[in-house]
Amino acid sequence: MARMKEKEYQHELRRLHGELVALQEWVKESGAKVCIVFEGRDTAGKGGVIKAITERVSPRTFRVVALPAPTDRERSQMFIQRYIGHLPAAGDVVIFDRSWYNRAGVERVMGYCTDDQAKEFLRAVPEVERSMVNSGIILLKYWLEVSPEEQTRRLESRIHDPRKVWKLSDLDLKSYSRWFDYSRARDDMFQATDTAWAPWFVAHTDDKKRGRLNVITHLLGSVPYKPLAKRDVTLPKRQKPHGYEDPQIPVRQIPTPF
Repeated sequence: MARMKEKEYQHELRRLHGELVALQEWVKESGAKVCIVFEGRDTAGKGGVIKAITERVSPRTFRVVALPAPTDRERSQMFIQRYIGHLPAAGDVVIFDRSWYNRAGVERVMGYCTDDQAKEFLRAVPEVERSMVNSGIILLKYWLEVSPEEQTRRLESRIHDPRKVWKLSDLDLKSYSRWFDYSRARDDMFQATDTAWAPWFVAHTDDKKRGRLNVITHLLGSVPYKPLAKRDVTLPKRQKPHGYEDPQIPVRQIPTPF
């Protein structure tokens, strides 16, 4: 299938942005709690999907959580503990750009946790997620999958593009060589944590544009929001100046080269 053209993509994205605003207003009005988890291969486009979702909505309702490496104190805690405080309250949509599933993926593959710790995580997390769902959270878990050839192409583009070089970490380079270790870890994760109450949904993102639209469409279909009612808005008249004049205050103006 040919990659989606930019014009078609922007047309569909504009329509979906309107629906995301409707979802936002429904969440605020109903007090719903929505939690969206994004995991996937390196370069699969998690950041791009999240940006597309949040581009036209309020950051006060749609909150993105991307936690840094844990501190020494956090390493001593129960693994999922530092994520609990970021879960949504009423009227929130929380998006995790990577999540507690770090333990099942990068930590397991790169040796940052023991095999026993990874197995205990996989055993325990379904019940933690059951508790989330039972508390009223709408929990959606997405895995973004990219082919090895496309991953290579994207990583190579980061090497030569100064706008993307910050995306290429030493860990990315180490992870690149461990494709099948990550595949095995992903398969174990799906086997243990794809549950009736918190299933995984896989999006193929070799075509980033199609992938983003597919994820947003699925997200909208998974939350029981209501269409946004059209408002009949008329701008009020502005007050009269009543003698006000612009003062000649010597503030600095920015240069205008364009």
